[in-house]
Amino acid sequence: MAWKQFPYPDDAYVHTPASLAAAWPRLHAGDAEPFPQQAALVQAWIAFHAGDFERAARLGLAVGVPGYCVAHKASCMYATHLELDEGARLALFEEVAERCERQQAEQPDNPAGYYWHAYSLGRYALGISVVKALAQGMGAKVRNSLNRTVTLAPLHADAHIAFGIYHAEIIDKVGAMIGGLSYGADKEDGYRHFRTALALNPASASARSEYARALQMLDGKKKLAEVMSLYAQAAECVALDAKERLEVEAAIDELKK
Repeated sequence: MAWKQFPYPDDAYVHTPASLAAAWPRLHAGDAEPFPQQAALVQAWIAFHAGDFERAARLGLAVGVPGYCVAHKASCMYATHLELDEGARLALFEEVAERCERQQAEQPDNPAGYYWHAYSLGRYALGISVVKALAQGMGAKVRNSLNRTVTLAPLHADAHIAFGIYHAEIIDKVGAMIGGLSYGADKEDGYRHFRTALALNPASASARSEYARALQMLDGKKKLAEVMSLYAQAAECVALDAKERLEVEAAIDELKK
């Protein structure tokens, strides 16, 4: 079945190889991904940033392991923001997690294989319930992969967002005491990860929205003003590609609730 189309097409998101290279540092401030050296991967990333996630994944996979990162990212962004069928979403996250394990074996020093492993398992956990996922040992896998990511790429802002989510979700679902003793979850440590992400990538709508969500889960009404401010800031971020546009639109939706 064909993937759903990106609903906000914009010519500003369509790049040539030259314009992609010029925009690359800003577009990849979140994941610290190096500019691709193969022409086929340049085309895959052009497709990704324009919102053609299915083509991006297909082109990346055709290259093999060097193309896994764009395939991981395209699959995860599509599953997170556009796929409405829960079974299909979970299947995509499972595929990415399995592919990441192969990448880790072949490219042990590539942070992408660890970050997308943590991301896909984390999203899968949210889909099946965090408590059930923790019982299956996913918590340790997510934490280990995020630790490896930030060890290999200390400036990986998106990994810090994921770490913040990790702390918040575990504390919210099993409590601060069990979360801390069993999984190393700590509320303030999670908040520090969100602030680090924003320092590394100040233009990130995702960092603001996920920080707001964590504050809402863990501090409730006490932090309501800060929560709404963060969502408002996220909604006002200027999107430079399809991924960022989806994140901005998600923040706008939160403000309408």
